[in-house]
Amino acid sequence: MTDSASTPRLLAREATIGYDRAIVSQNLTVGIPDGSFTAIIGPNGCGKSTLLRAFARVLAPAAGQVLLDGTSLQAIRSKELARELGLLPQSSLAPDGIRVADLVARGRAPYHSMFQHWTQADEAAVRDALAVTRLTELSGRLVEELSGGQRQRVWVAMLLAQQTPVMLLDEPTTFLDIAHQFELMELLRTFHDSGKTVVAVLHDLNQAARYASHLIVMKDGTVVAAGSPHQVITVECIEEVFGLRALVIDDPVTATPLVVPLDPRSAPLHPG
Repeated sequence: MTDSASTPRLLAREATIGYDRAIVSQNLTVGIPDGSFTAIIGPNGCGKSTLLRAFARVLAPAAGQVLLDGTSLQAIRSKELARELGLLPQSSLAPDGIRVADLVARGRAPYHSMFQHWTQADEAAVRDALAVTRLTELSGRLVEELSGGQRQRVWVAMLLAQQTPVMLLDEPTTFLDIAHQFELMELLRTFHDSGKTVVAVLHDLNQAARYASHLIVMKDGTVVAAGSPHQVITVECIEEVFGLRALVIDDPVTATPLVVPLDPRSAPLHPG
């Protein structure tokens, strides 16, 4: 199942992607709807992060293309691309001894050159990013002194300071406790509501269904479903993709799909 829409700005077209000689996806065609909060979901090893890295130009397709506004990512200058796409990878390591404001300021690098110096626009972008992520009071602290949830907010602030219309995040809630997970997801929803296109690889189906406007479901390197949470999160899809027997009900708070795993010892959903 797919959404019918005009050609999106960010599109993989018949792309074959992987690592060295290990191909993960072949002839993959999938787009990111403009202005969406898209979550890429699927079992471990299905190609979610590989697809995101191709969208970020971390991986170049062995065949086919990944396009931005109809132009291959490989043909776009790095700084130009960095003004359009921002990436938060799975693992980010801050330099020793760096302070929060200084790390966030690195998000402004795409706007600088040998002849361009720090501007009021840079200052405002960093200040706003710190404020939105509730880091202003921590701006002078060393990043290494912060908790895991706080450090993740610093990386998100750096991404926000980059001021790209498209934000790509690879498993941003990994290693966060449940409270910090929901705090981060609420923050990403705020970015989406402000008009940004947000793309995140997520493991938690219920978080994906609650926050995303568009889901891409992958299995074995292929896209098996794409659409709204209500279109995609079904009993049949959950069983086919994850091998999990579950009920899908309405979340009592948001009315979005809520996956409730069934006891594997219980009777089958469809007797006979």
